[in-house]
Amino acid sequence: MNATWVIAKKELKSFFLTPTFYFVTFLISLILSLLFPVHFDMFAEGLQRAAPGMIGDQQANIHYGLYLRHLSYMNLILIFIVPAFTMKLIAEEKKMRTFDLLLTSPVSSWSIVGGKFLAVSGAILGIMFMALLYPLMTLLFVDQIHWPTLILAFSGIFSLSLIYAAMNLFCSSMTESVLIAYIMSVILNVSIWFVGIGVEAVDSQTARQVFEHISLSTHLSGMVEGLFRFQSITFFITFIGLFLFLAERVVESHRWRAS
Repeated sequence: MNATWVIAKKELKSFFLTPTFYFVTFLISLILSLLFPVHFDMFAEGLQRAAPGMIGDQQANIHYGLYLRHLSYMNLILIFIVPAFTMKLIAEEKKMRTFDLLLTSPVSSWSIVGGKFLAVSGAILGIMFMALLYPLMTLLFVDQIHWPTLILAFSGIFSLSLIYAAMNLFCSSMTESVLIAYIMSVILNVSIWFVGIGVEAVDSQTARQVFEHISLSTHLSGMVEGLFRFQSITFFITFIGLFLFLAERVVESHRWRAS
């Protein structure tokens, strides 16, 4: 575990001490700074135009009308940003031949994968904290925010980003090319959203239940709406654990080839 933390701190420093991370953060903040005020104005105008008694609870609720739209754009951004964070963690080290030195050191494959995963998780957490500032600014215009719902919604998107990180770390372990690792990661990030299509594509009730259980949107929708479900938490942990295990197996196979 000590080796895991050492690797995590080393990689985390490489994120926060390089201009690239802050440039990416600046681009994200620029995009959100352009979109959030527009969506806030649209939400406010929608309330003004609606006749009394014609506004549904979800429309009138700023969480549904504004915050979830903000989070949906964050998800879209993370689909492309997380691969940029993970692509170099293993693939670049392979290309630079520093990965062979890491494999020959007295560090387990799990420590390598776990440390790099913790590092990218910390980087993503910094991005999510920055994104949280935008809903907080609405306190200047609204009386209060339902904090449990907002925090749970952001936790859902953060959990989703950890799934991206685990999958993309696996992609990075599969190649020496950072470009190939990035492309594979983006394709995988987008592809998992199409699993839920199987719910509508099959007639069997059993098959429908299976697709619903493995559908990412099914588990995420509850959390972003403020519903805490142990089933969804278990799903996220299992999904993350599966791809970390696959990445560890790939790293271990390289260790055997290097020895």
